[in-house]
Amino acid sequence: MKVHDGMYIGGAWRPAGGTGTITVVNPATEEPFATVPAGGAADVDAAVRAARAAFPGWAATPPAERAARLAALRDALAARQDEIAATVTAELGAPPKLAHAVHAGLPVTVAGSYAELLRTYAFEERIGNSTVLLEPVGVVGAITPWNYPLHQIVAKVAPALAAGCAVVVKPAEETPLTARLFAECAHAAGFPAGVVNVVTGLGHVAGQALVDHDGVDMISFTGSTAVGRRIGAAAGGSVKRVALELGGKSASVILPGADLARAVAGSVASVMSNSGQRCNALTRVLVRANRYEEAVALAAEAAAKHPAGDRIGPLVSAAQRDRVVAYIEKGVAEGARIVAGGPRPPLERGFYVAPTVFADVTPDMTIAQEEIFGPVVAFLRYEDEEDALRIANGTVYGLAGAVWGEPEAAAAFARRMDAGQVDVNGGRFNPLAPFGGYKQSGVGRELGAHGLAEYLHTKSLQF
Repeated sequence: MKVHDGMYIGGAWRPAGGTGTITVVNPATEEPFATVPAGGAADVDAAVRAARAAFPGWAATPPAERAARLAALRDALAARQDEIAATVTAELGAPPKLAHAVHAGLPVTVAGSYAELLRTYAFEERIGNSTVLLEPVGVVGAITPWNYPLHQIVAKVAPALAAGCAVVVKPAEETPLTARLFAECAHAAGFPAGVVNVVTGLGHVAGQALVDHDGVDMISFTGSTAVGRRIGAAAGGSVKRVALELGGKSASVILPGADLARAVAGSVASVMSNSGQRCNALTRVLVRANRYEEAVALAAEAAAKHPAGDRIGPLVSAAQRDRVVAYIEKGVAEGARIVAGGPRPPLERGFYVAPTVFADVTPDMTIAQEEIFGPVVAFLRYEDEEDALRIANGTVYGLAGAVWGEPEAAAAFARRMDAGQVDVNGGRFNPLAPFGGYKQSGVGRELGAHGLAEYLHTKSLQF
């Protein structure tokens, strides 16, 4: 058992304020293998004070110098990509190939994108007799999830730093080791002391202290809608700015003109990636009634190509596994038909759930309405395009979606979906495009110029 000490506060590793620890468990083996300090209110206060002290100097730093530091962060992350990937595999359970390409690789791209964006971003413009200035919000509390532990840190911290903000990161307690590696990379990149701080701890303790702290100007949170609601309500007490990237129940709509095999395979792969622990997974697949059974058969074949323990890793914890299994059992109880997978554990050891495909799902079923966050996909019938749109938009969520069909028809349908990001015929992920949701999927956007704008105030000077 490796013991990790200290919090990264004010540019150095400092002793934690309390004596509690968090045990990190390998979800593939179910064995604990490391501990980190469980920070409390005193640690959060020290980090916020360090950030407040560093903020004026960093805010006044020219964009070109901020870009240079972000480029150095990109390089530091790239230099340790193998170590980061191995750490993500150990604490999250992501298969090595996915861990290296996505979990460790995407943050390098995102950090670099903000270094490039700063070279041309206009923080000032002239409108009539006014000069409009874009200024940093201040101290940002970044509360990040376990499903993409490094990407979600970088997707918040990089634009905040680009804007001129100072940041306190509170990572998920399930994946704190990746956050500690990030702190080491930020230190190596040469950010001034206090600009980046990382405090490990429990959400209801350290996370709550960060939300409640008067020295924090903004909270950026990624996680469940239920927790997002509580954070939004708490932040409202001090009128903090919030950016919330929350849950999803994304629909993949297969129109009559689509390549059915490709659409089904792409939709199923979306749900199986990262063991289904993705807020934008295409967990509801809508198929016209006359090709429904064909699509379901194709889905069963597609799921078989994603075996647990090989292409699909375990879920992050026993609690998450049990939650997903309970949803599968609920689907059966409500009348849905399992055509692949099911609630039985696919392996004797590890927090694995079998890749599961449900047929005969109706829009009112629990598995068609609630976010499961596991390798479970539901197939629903629709009668015509208007019926498909009603079903696709018929949840409280609106994070993402997909449409497959003739290009013009698919694009037209995508414009009518209540979702912040829609893939058309398998469109590739774009790290410069804004990501975020409608309805209860959140407030605000991440990535690219839109992500940077979340961390800026607007000031107008009249002449």
